[in-house]
Amino acid sequence: MHPIGFELGKPSEMTKAVRIALILCALIYFSIGLFGYLLFGDSTQSDILINFDHNADSSFGSLLNTLVRLSYAFHVMLAFPLLNFSLRTNIDEFFFPKRPLLATDNKRFVFLTLVLLVFSYIAAVAIPDIWFIFQFMGSTSAVCLAFVFPGSIVLR
Repeated sequence: MHPIGFELGKPSEMTKAVRIALILCALIYFSIGLFGYLLFGDSTQSDILINFDHNADSSFGSLLNTLVRLSYAFHVMLAFPLLNFSLRTNIDEFFFPKRPLLATDNKRFVFLTLVLLVFSYIAAVAIPDIWFIFQFMGSTSAVCLAFVFPGSIVLR
């Protein structure tokens, strides 16, 4: 969030940008949930994306299926660049601390972007179920928050 705030002209615009982003995300999640429930009804699974493997029998169902897929794709298109923005900046600062800002070096920017995209696509193809990642991240982040991060802060 902080790099995005620095890019804005006025610091007061950050509040407006966060509100707009939260409203957009809430509307997208609400529409995914609503259309998913309207499409699949009581057979909606906990991971709504699993339901998309089934074809809808009616034209209305297939229209709702298409709307949900499009809204999810729209969400991914908005969220993925924002996540990569901060990740790319942090990786650049970690590996190249003495180099000039990433925004001024196009070659390094493109290289880091391509590496992140290739890694993301390989991980998406290699990992069949998102719940494996959620379980791994949940267990890893709990250990890091409880033990690793406080210890590293004290040692620093």
